[in-house]
Amino acid sequence: MSALTIRYEGHRATITLTQPEVRNAFSDEVIAEITAAFIEVGARPDVRAVVLAAEGPAFCAGANLNWMRRMADYTREENVADAGKLAEMLRVIYECPKPTIARVQGDVYAGGMGLVACCDMAVAAETASFCLSEVKIGLIPATISPYVIRAMGARAAHRYFLTAERFGAAEALRIGFVHEVVAADQLDAKVHELLKALTSASPNAVRACKRLVLDVAEREINASLIAATVDGITDIRASDEGREGVQSFLQKRKPNWL
Repeated sequence: MSALTIRYEGHRATITLTQPEVRNAFSDEVIAEITAAFIEVGARPDVRAVVLAAEGPAFCAGANLNWMRRMADYTREENVADAGKLAEMLRVIYECPKPTIARVQGDVYAGGMGLVACCDMAVAAETASFCLSEVKIGLIPATISPYVIRAMGARAAHRYFLTAERFGAAEALRIGFVHEVVAADQLDAKVHELLKALTSASPNAVRACKRLVLDVAEREINASLIAATVDGITDIRASDEGREGVQSFLQKRKPNWL
C-alpha cells in the first residue's frame, strides 16, 4: 500500500502523506516513496510549485516503530546505508527545482522536523506542536540537522536539540521555523495565497532564486561569492524570461508567462 498520493492541479503538485494510522512516520519504504515523488514533481515542466501535506492529527512523527525495531539489529554498514537514504530524501526535497510549501496541519516530531525544514516555506495550524525528541531515546538529530539548524537558527537549535521539549506553533513562528501560523480552517487559504504568488512570478526566476538561496546562505562573503552573484544576475538578465519581465514592466503589461 502506498504511503502517499500525488495530485496535479493547474501548475501545482500536492504530495500528501496518507498513513495517519502510524502518524505518517517514516520507514525505509516511505523514504524511497517520498524521494521518488519529489524527483517526479521536480522534473515536470508544468509544475511551478509543490505542496507537502499530510492526513490525520500528525504531519509526521519521525521514524516508524517497526523500522526502529529493525534498526536495533543493524550492523554499522547497514546503519550507514539506512541513514544515507534518509539524507538523500532530505537533499532531494531541499534541492527540488520547484518551490515547496509544507502544509503543517498537525504534530511534527524528530525526522518529521527535517521534512518541514527542507521545504522553502512552512505554514502551520495553530494547534500543531513540534519536537526534536531524539535525545530522549539516546539519539541525536544528526541527519536532519543541516536543514533544521538553517531553518530555526543555531541559538534555537542549542535549546531544542538538547532539551527535547515540545513547543507550539507560536514558538515555531517566533524562532523562524515556520513562516505563518493560522487557524486550522484557514490553512488552505494561506497555502493558496503563497501558491498564487509563486505561480504568478517568472518560473525561471523563481527556480534561479531558489538556487541563489541554496548557493549563498551561510557562505562567507568573499570574492568568489560576489563573482558568482554577478554572474547570476548577468545570466538572468540575458534570459528570455528576464528580458520579457523587464519589458512587460516597462510597458505596463502582463508578462507572457501569465
